[in-house]
Amino acid sequence: MSRLAVLAAAVPLLFFLLPAATEHHFPPFRIIGNVYYVGEEDLSSYLIVTPKGNILINTGFDFSVPWIQENCKALGFRFSDIKIILTTHAHSDHAGGLATAKRLSGGKMWAMQEEAPLLESGGKTDYLFGSSGWFKPVKVDRTFHDGDPIELGGTQLIAHLHPGHTKGSTSYSMDVAENGRTYRVLIANLGSINPGTVLLHNPNYPAIAEDYARTFQLQKDLPCDIFLSSHAGQFGMLRKYRPGMPYNPDTFLDPEGYQRAVARLEAAYLRELETQQVEDQAIRDRLHFKDVQH
Repeated sequence: MSRLAVLAAAVPLLFFLLPAATEHHFPPFRIIGNVYYVGEEDLSSYLIVTPKGNILINTGFDFSVPWIQENCKALGFRFSDIKIILTTHAHSDHAGGLATAKRLSGGKMWAMQEEAPLLESGGKTDYLFGSSGWFKPVKVDRTFHDGDPIELGGTQLIAHLHPGHTKGSTSYSMDVAENGRTYRVLIANLGSINPGTVLLHNPNYPAIAEDYARTFQLQKDLPCDIFLSSHAGQFGMLRKYRPGMPYNPDTFLDPEGYQRAVARLEAAYLRELETQQVEDQAIRDRLHFKDVQH
């Protein structure tokens, strides 16, 4: 087993999520149009409000759900009005509270087809993390596929399969009309690589390297005016917004920042891939040398 594979098996998820586990309550606010931020300082949760009920994207950990409830109430929305629950990917820092949110709101859990097994296993089928990454399993009521629309009350989201981080990682795009123009809003699940991820000869995810590469290309080609993501730090929320700032639909207008974020993560992927390829070749060379010696 390679050094990277050993690290992947040995290092618990909690270590990587330690900063997220110290989250603080963050006041909710309107991002643009009918899109609201109801998450924490870094773990993003979004409420999309429609006349026929609301859509909640991501819940953070299970202990985050009461904060999300408070944030919805502070904005004047009832938690029971949530009709559809979505996630960007099934790790405990984004999906840990889905089962609780579903139970308390009565909403239905929708998910990308490729992500449904991970959600329903409570993280137990994750290709990287062990028991420290488990969360309450959540029953998926409806699955969708890459490019499918998610419609409620006149609002339409488009689901985009962006695998790598998980097999069913999902981004959501929508158009919002505001101030006489149409903004292309993107809640992106960016292709970050957790420490210990094995990109070569991964028995639990054989196509992982190809999936990451395809995701970066798809994301570079995806139109984005308003840049949002799974983590607030990824789109620089605290640089762009402070609690109490007046509403401005251009606050998160950042197409260049989106492209830079994708390019930065793609460069990190390529460096990690090269490192693992060099390591893999060294192992092959040593084995070949032993065979020649014999």
